Amino acid sequence: MSKALSQDLRQRVIAAIDGGLSRRAAAARFGVSVSSAIRWHQLAREHGRAVARRSGGDQRSSKTEAHHEQIMAMLEENGDITLAEIQSGLAASGVSVGIGTLWRFFDRHRITRKKSPGTRSSKTGPTS
Repeated sequence: MSKALSQDLRQRVIAAIDGGLSRRAAAARFGVSVSSAIRWHQLAREHGRAVARRSGGDQRSSKTEAHHEQIMAMLEENGDITLAEIQSGLAASGVSVGIGTLWRFFDRHRITRKKSPGTRSSKTGPTS
């Protein structure tokens, strides 16, 4: 994952634009993309500074967290429910989530879906 460009560079690009240079010319002069120069200048106008946001982290967990009660109700109703069944239950109410998203939801809340341990192996014949 790449690192954000320095705050000093951002300030120099913004100062060049404020000094009369076009956004494209400022981007070419400092070796940054045109879209970055445009975005930094817009952020500086709106918020006073163009500060880099934190990178990484979870960006989408709020989608499943908004339906926490519904997911837990499905789990209470049927303790042996699969992730695919939860996914289809949410889809019926208009929420589209993936299996991996649901898995991360359960992992985040430390809810395990382990089945009961299997029968011990038999040396004489198959067990069922």
